[in-house]
Amino acid sequence: MTQSLVAGLEPPYYTAVFTSIRPDAPEGYAETSARMQELVRDVPGFLGYESARTPGGIGITVAYFRDLDGLAAWQHHPEHLAAKRHGREHWYDSYSVHIGKVERSYGFDRG
Repeated sequence: MTQSLVAGLEPPYYTAVFTSIRPDAPEGYAETSARMQELVRDVPGFLGYESARTPGGIGITVAYFRDLDGLAAWQHHPEHLAAKRHGREHWYDSYSVHIGKVERSYGFDRG
């Protein structure tokens, strides 16, 4: 899970919202997740991500991309494709993906 928020992005940009249900600690998941976090940082146009999971297994990850080309590059990255396939076969009970264009963004930081 991320411990800080992605903020200060100038719209427009795009989001990929990945919501899932899976067991709390499936074998090999943590290593694959760490690898995906490493790989996505090298995708042109990647801006950051936020992630959270409930103890009951519901997870949400929001990835931010400057444009649809960056989002498509991540969607079709060979190792990401393999991880998605493995996830469907072994980890996830269900998931959904929502792609959106952000036209307005604002926030608050007490810090």
